[in-house]
Amino acid sequence: MIISLVGYMGSGKSHISKILSDKINFKLIDLDREISRRNKLTIPEIFEKRGEIYFRKLEREILEEILATEENIVLSLGGGTPVYYNNMEIINHNSKSVFLRTSINILIERISKQKEKRPLIAHISDENLPEFIAKHLFERNEFYSKAQFSISTDSKDPEEIMNEIIEKLYL
Repeated sequence: MIISLVGYMGSGKSHISKILSDKINFKLIDLDREISRRNKLTIPEIFEKRGEIYFRKLEREILEEILATEENIVLSLGGGTPVYYNNMEIINHNSKSVFLRTSINILIERISKQKEKRPLIAHISDENLPEFIAKHLFERNEFYSKAQFSISTDSKDPEEIMNEIIEKLYL
């Protein structure tokens, strides 16, 4: 079984996937980290040197490869992964998908502390960040909401979120 965590940047996908994979003894794959490892470049470096189109093609190739395995995996996806090509369809067809729903205020609080690590927002001023996130999230929610399961992360600690995922997936 593959469990794919989807959601906007800052929703906790990387952290939740780590504790979930430890708890249920599944292999952990963070798609962005896997892309970085294979390219020997950080995601911001890939965006800067090769561009977003190159990144999205590479992301799709590696996503398909991972979803074709028979392993037990917790897969943490990048915030944009479900939006491109028909990625959300293949994610749902080949895994159990869980949308980590997080409110805009919490996302703004988390993301504003990590701007330099996030190529899509690194150039946006702090004063324009809330509007950008709200608009971007509105555009992406159409794709995230196609996930098979949805969990609100607001006012919950990571352990609660992990347990809710386990409950929903009957693990």
